[in-house]
Amino acid sequence: MSIAEKLQSKTPRRSGSSKQVRLRLVHIDFWSAMKVSAVLGLVLGIVQVVVVFVMWSLLQVVGLFGKVDEVMRDILADPEFAITSLLSLPQVMMFTLLVAVLNFVVITVLGAVIAVLYNLSVRLTGGLQVGFANQ
Repeated sequence: MSIAEKLQSKTPRRSGSSKQVRLRLVHIDFWSAMKVSAVLGLVLGIVQVVVVFVMWSLLQVVGLFGKVDEVMRDILADPEFAITSLLSLPQVMMFTLLVAVLNFVVITVLGAVIAVLYNLSVRLTGGLQVGFANQ
């Protein structure tokens, strides 16, 4: 028997069914939505930078850049061609950081705009009805 089952068996049982509550969401605070979307944008930006760094490092370790160099040297007939001169780690990370900052701004603004649009749509629809059960 697991700990959750033991705890559940110790709680007193209520007779009858659990009480259900239906609530209507009629307002989303603008600043709360903006803060939550900003945190989400920041977390996604950090994840994006880390993933790009890991992927670039993995491609470097596997030797993919060397294979691309060989193919491109044959195609271009240029013995000096190196893909890492175009896609060096600092260049890739700066581009990724720029995209992460843009994503942060876009996600933050979208969160605020969605909150405003929802608050305006509540006037027409009456809000979102949500059901909760007390067990």
